[in-house]
Amino acid sequence: MYIGVDCGTQSTKVVVVDGTDGRIVGEASRSHKLEQGDHGRREQRVEEWTEAFRGALDEALKDAGIGAETIRAIGISGQQHGMVALDGDGVPVHPAKLWNDTETAEWNERLIDRLGGEQGCIDKLGLVLQTGYTASKIAWLRETHPQAYRRIATLLLPHDYLNFWLTGERVAEPGDASGTGYFDTRARTWRRDAFELIAPELDFDSVLPRLIDSREAVGKVRPTLARELGLSDDVIVSSGGGDNMMGAIGTGNIEPGRVTISLGTSGTIAVHAGEPVVPDNAMVANFCASHGGWLPLICTMNVTSATTTLRELVGLDIDGFNRAVAKAEPGAGGITLLPFFSGERVPALPQAQASMSGMTSFNTTPENLCRAAVESATFGLRYGLELLGPLASQATQIRLVGGGAKSPVWRQIVADVLDLEVVCPEVTEAAAFGGAIQARWCDDRESEVALDKLCRDWVRLDEGTLTRPRPEAVACYDGIYRRYREALSREYGIA
Repeated sequence: MYIGVDCGTQSTKVVVVDGTDGRIVGEASRSHKLEQGDHGRREQRVEEWTEAFRGALDEALKDAGIGAETIRAIGISGQQHGMVALDGDGVPVHPAKLWNDTETAEWNERLIDRLGGEQGCIDKLGLVLQTGYTASKIAWLRETHPQAYRRIATLLLPHDYLNFWLTGERVAEPGDASGTGYFDTRARTWRRDAFELIAPELDFDSVLPRLIDSREAVGKVRPTLARELGLSDDVIVSSGGGDNMMGAIGTGNIEPGRVTISLGTSGTIAVHAGEPVVPDNAMVANFCASHGGWLPLICTMNVTSATTTLRELVGLDIDGFNRAVAKAEPGAGGITLLPFFSGERVPALPQAQASMSGMTSFNTTPENLCRAAVESATFGLRYGLELLGPLASQATQIRLVGGGAKSPVWRQIVADVLDLEVVCPEVTEAAAFGGAIQARWCDDRESEVALDKLCRDWVRLDEGTLTRPRPEAVACYDGIYRRYREALSREYGIA
């Protein structure tokens, strides 16, 4: 049996996968507390992750009806970009600052300037720094909490931290490391000159974790922790990766022409590339993949987080919300929402706020408000997909994952807005499933198996979710999307 873990913003999910055929035989999740504050602060205590891991693992094994001693390997997926700064004893010097924290926007702009502007960033890193990346969080800590900053002995990402907690090893792999802001995504190595601009007092050689290849195991679970969890003493931990990279594996997006879109708290669009992509737009992230190759990616910050805000505003549960969306016509009666409740990364508006226009005494209904939330989140994804240019234009099918993908009406809106066929994998917890697939791939004690074969054999599509664009709706949404872009231009001057 193989364990896949996805440590996300809201919860940690665990799946138990049968290594003979890739079936999920058990699963569970445990929620996290999110600490939020003024100016975009979003942080979590690492203990939230480890306790959630313990609880979800125990529950998933019970769901599978097996003992922990049957587990051979574990693969960790984690929310990207988070800053986990540890002292010499492995204790955090500050709560983990998360991907959707926008408090560091000012520091990010300064770092871009110091790196030579957007072109300087691309030349050094292969991408342009974004507020959510780890770099500006370190710069922020250096200036606002100097005593904590001076105690830093190691800098890890969230999935790296869970690997460290499991094995005691301080390592990183290229996929997740791509989103730090001090990693060269083309050469697949740390960038010393960039790091020393961000944190000149810290020792580059000792503070940054050792890089390993994506197929390389981190190590074995620490004996004392293995005993606590009921694991055998030879359980290995694979390299793991960021949630987008592991979600790509979990949807079989490891070949050119594949596109994965996640309708989660945030929205992500990921496409496979065999070579590094030279972005002509700062919002395109030329990330490495966690299986070899590259994973150019677009991330929007307001998807189910935005729809949840509107759903709670009108007092509906999820089923009621979906019924309301279905009752409203495309275009939400003329209401346009810019859903930037948490600022926004694509377009780059970290300090933006949500706004709504086109409301009248006739169209301001719960149904139209709900529809406007879903449509606006989807328009943001179309905006991002267009930025990927030729890579996206090759796509013929979207593999859709995340909580929003469970909604048939939302799947239809995605198909109509993007004018592409949409289908969901049978396993909707793609990042956790990707972790389990990678764990099997990294388990060299078994017969060697190619990752593409594992994905072909294990990643199955749910044909019942297959949704095709409707020509009349596609034409209608072209006009509605133009209205959205006009609102974006009026509000923020974005053409």
